[in-house]
Parts: sequence; C-alpha cells; structure tokens
Amino acid sequence: MRSVLVANRGEIAVRVIRGVREMGMRAIAVYSELDRDALHVDQADEAWNIGAAPASESYLNMDAILRVATEAKADAIHPGYGFLAENAEFARRVTEAGFIWVGPGPEAITSMGDKIASRAVAEAAGVRGVPGTLEALADVAAVREVAAEFGYPIVIKAAHGGGGKGLRVVRSDSDLDEAFEAARREADAYFGNPEVYVEKYLEHPHHIEAQIMVDTHGNGVFLGERDCSMQRRHQKLIEESPSPVMTDKQRKTLGKAALAIAKAADYVNAGTVEFLLDKNGELFFLEMNTRLQVEHTVTEMVTGIDLVREQLRVAMGEPLSFSEVDPRGHAIEFRVNAEDPANGFLPSPGQIIEYREPGGFGVRVDSGYGAGSAVSQYYDNLISKLIVWGRDRDEALARARRAITEYQITGIATTLPFHALAIDDPAFTAGTHHTRSVEDDMDLSSITHPQAPVVPEDEELEERRMTVEVGGRRFVVKLWAPEAQPATGGPSRAAPRRRPPKLTQAAQSASGEGVVTAPMQGTIVKVHHKAGDQVRAGEPLFILEAMKMENEIKSPDDGEIVDLRVQPGDKVASGAVLAIVR
Repeated sequence: MRSVLVANRGEIAVRVIRGVREMGMRAIAVYSELDRDALHVDQADEAWNIGAAPASESYLNMDAILRVATEAKADAIHPGYGFLAENAEFARRVTEAGFIWVGPGPEAITSMGDKIASRAVAEAAGVRGVPGTLEALADVAAVREVAAEFGYPIVIKAAHGGGGKGLRVVRSDSDLDEAFEAARREADAYFGNPEVYVEKYLEHPHHIEAQIMVDTHGNGVFLGERDCSMQRRHQKLIEESPSPVMTDKQRKTLGKAALAIAKAADYVNAGTVEFLLDKNGELFFLEMNTRLQVEHTVTEMVTGIDLVREQLRVAMGEPLSFSEVDPRGHAIEFRVNAEDPANGFLPSPGQIIEYREPGGFGVRVDSGYGAGSAVSQYYDNLISKLIVWGRDRDEALARARRAITEYQITGIATTLPFHALAIDDPAFTAGTHHTRSVEDDMDLSSITHPQAPVVPEDEELEERRMTVEVGGRRFVVKLWAPEAQPATGGPSRAAPRRRPPKLTQAAQSASGEGVVTAPMQGTIVKVHHKAGDQVRAGEPLFILEAMKMENEIKSPDDGEIVDLRVQPGDKVASGAVLAIVR
C-alpha cells in the first residue's frame, strides 16, 4: 500500500490524511464543488473533484469515487465515518475494483451495520440486547402491536443508521403515527433505506461503548470503554474514557462481550460495540458501528495507540502492533458543532469569521475548518473536536475549562457555550448524568445568542490564490494582486483590499405578528396544514431539514393560516417567510 484515497470530508478526512502521510504514503482527497478550498483538500498530496454540493452527487457517489481512485492510481480507500463508511455495497465494489478497503469486510458490515441483524448476532454470541424486534416493521400497525407487548415508552430506530438519525422516542399511542412517519422519512433521507425497528426505551441509562481492534491473524483486543451519555436528540455531545461509573468487573464483562460479538460476526479492523448501562448496573447490547467513531480520539489519548495507523496496518495484512493496552489517565472529547444551544440546538450554518484553537499540554483539536470557512447546510454540522487529557478526571476537567475559554469561533453559533456550562453541571461533575440529562435536567437559559464580530473594511491581503482544475484534479495557483492606483497623485502604492464577509443574524422560527420564518437555510420536507386551516400556538406547521437534521417549526399564535408560501421540497433561505397566521 503506497497511496490511500480518503472518501470523506471535514475533520475525519483531515485526521485520516495525517495518518496516511505519517506512514509515508500518498494521501488523495476528494471534494465536492462546495469544498474546493476545504482544509482536508489542502492537507492532502492531491485532490480530485467528485461532483456538486449535495452529498448524493459527491460523497455518496460511488461511481465518481471509484473513477477518481482509478485515475489517481490509489491502492486503498479509507471511508472515514458517515457517508459510505458502513455501506456494504461500496465496500464490495471497492474490493472488486482491485482496491484495498480500510475497514471490515462487506459481510461483517451487512450483519453488524444492519441494526436488526446485529441484534441476532449478539444473541448468538450470548450477549443480551435491549428488548426489541428482530425484524423491520413495515407499517404503524405492526409498531402498535410491539408497543402493546413492551409497553410505552418505546423507541423507533433506523435499521441501517446511527448517530440519532431516524430515531424517535414514543411515549403514548397518540404520538405513534407521526413518530413512525418521521423516523422512516429521516432514515430514508440519511441512509437511503426507510426500514425501522422498535426497542423498549430504557429510562436514564449511561451510553457505554467498547473500542475493539481485530487483525487478519486472529488477534482481537479490547481497548477500553467510552462513556457517551451527555447527548441531545440522541446525538453525542461529550464523550470520555474511562467511564466515571463503571467498575472493573463491569469493564471486563464489557470487553468480553464486545470481542465475542466481533468473533461471531467474523469481524476485522476497528469497530465499536455500543451498550446501555441501566440504573441497576446491567449492560444491554445496543448496536455495533463498523467503522472508526467520531470519539475514537479519547481512546487514543488514554492508550497512546494511533487507531488510524492500526486500521491501515490491518488493511495491509499486518498484525496489530500491540497485544494489550495499558490505559493512563482520563480523556474527554467535546464536539464543537455549528448549533445554537440558546435556541434549542438549532443548526447554525454560515461563515466562520474568527477561528482560534486552544493549545498547551494535554490539549488536542481535530478540525476541518478555519477562519473564512463556510459551514454548509448540505453536510453534518461538526466543526471540530476538542480533546483534553489529565492524569485523572478532575485534572482533565480543569484543563477543559481552560481550553474551552481559549477556543474562539465567531460568525456562527457553536456548542462551546454549552460545553462551558456542562463541565460545571453538578450531575456531570459527579458522573451521575445520563442520556436525557441535557433535555430533562440542565438549565441553558444563561447561554446567549452569539454576537456578530466587527470586521474592518480595509483588511489587507498580501497575496491571492486561485483554484483551478485540470482533468478533475485540483491545483492551487498563487497570484500577487495587481498594483492599485492611489486616489491622489504620488508614487505610493495601495495594497489590495477585500470586502469583509456578510454577517447575518439567524432569524427565530416566528418573528411576531403571526409571521413564521425559517430559522435557517434548509429544505421543507413536510407541511402540516393548508391555507385557511385554524391552528393553535405551539402547533407544528413545518418540518425543515438542514445539516442532516429535521427541525420542527411551530405556530407563534392561535389563528388562521392566511398565507402559506411553501410546499414540500422547497429550499428556503434563513429568515424566509413561510406562512402568516392571523
């Protein structure tokens, strides 16, 4: 293996590219037209255009990626996470085309990437799963039968996805129809398959996951657990290793169960086996992610093992470089998302104006963005990951307080203010938080909307760069701007200027006087009412999809919809008027 194509974008593409280059191999990036000047493109040895901004036309376009891999003479393809990372068809096509696939084989992806099939594998391995169905449910009537058996609350989940996408918690029969429809719609949009299944919803558990690595020589190692219980909308915000609530006995049970499942699935390469730890201290298998996780960094920090490097070694047929791990200290990862925690964690696409990362001993930042970067509605809203390490949890928390204060991002809303609040939350500090702590227990009222920074009109540019493409491959040409003539006579020369980026304030979902506006740029995927309908304040009017998340827009007042301006499929800008309720 001499060259690796990284079939992804953002911080994970940067992370993999760095690992590839450290091993002395050529790193090949791919990018959509929107990502032409992205950080992962600059970091790679070469970069190739694979299509338009929508992921379906670029990062999910198997034909385009394989074509570029052939033209760039790549030896291997690393999928990162998300997009095609857990797509068995893509893994199969990669190997059939003669490339090395950096990940588990397509059979393991099929059996473990499918959440229903993975439950059957776990049962065969003697590992208990969360009570639920072992088959996809085709209609809401079937879901209602299961709910009657288990009792509410239940959770409807996408069979072929994860990360909180295509997931709805249902607490009563009256909410079932809408939840079923929404889960299927989101599952189809995000994973290309609308199949869903049902599990009993466990109240207030800890979310625990086991990192494993298995090579082609039969060596499998458990690298410790991660606690991912600080979540919102079932998507992780803070992860740490080790878990503050697990005992050594539970840890051994977890590692044994994770490796048993991997063996039953004939699994090779890096994988994460996820569990729920209930209030009684019992572990239940949840799912397996057949790829590198977003939060793999905390495992790297406490074990000192480079997981990307090990992935590449395994893909080349080499044995693991370790046979056991000796974890040291405590690591915590904070996901820095383009979301506004002062407004229900609504996505906040836009342009980053100022960007300054923290540093110092025990601080790591994995990022895919910088000053001037645009965070698009087309992709996931993860900007970066802040990871801190300490000799114990208290030291890691103290380092986190300092690092979060140093981290400066302006121009868009981010989750940094939430993290500053969360690390001093009594439940989190004590380790007694759970997967519903953010929604049920935390008071976020002290978080304010970010203020747009002032950018001087006369900011100077010393040089200019132009991106050109030749045969689909990206090249950067550096240009010196032509001399500008001074306003008055004389020999002085004026430096070229550039205009500051536009700064926009995100609109609220309802702007008063019954005018309902879009809180962000996105696509209308559902309209609940028609013009002339009577609605009540707080009643859902629209579902707006942005940054791979569905956002409900509600009526500001009791009244009649006198003006309805959108329909499903319409793309709207931030602040666009959707309806008027009078």
